[in-house]
Amino acid sequence: MSLSQQSSAANARTPKITLYTSAMCGYCVAAKNFLKSRGLAWDEIRVDLEPGERDRMVARARRTSVPQIFVGETHVGGYDDLMALHRAGKLEPLLAGEAA
Repeated sequence: MSLSQQSSAANARTPKITLYTSAMCGYCVAAKNFLKSRGLAWDEIRVDLEPGERDRMVARARRTSVPQIFVGETHVGGYDDLMALHRAGKLEPLLAGEAA
């Protein structure tokens, strides 16, 4: 299997990453930069541009601040939570589809 095939296979197994963000949010930029540095893709939902998305985010995350990050259906939290999960060695298993 070539490297690109391995990468495609790994991406197929990786749960979808969703970021709820808004403009002028330094933590949103930091979260996206971290994910990009790891070679990960994400779906971004701008709560400041899409009516109703903030309400959906609050209902889903039970938090009002951005970013709110989900890996699959697992709520990671904000940027600080993402980094704490990474430092604790729990992000990789979550990205591999294992329970947190």
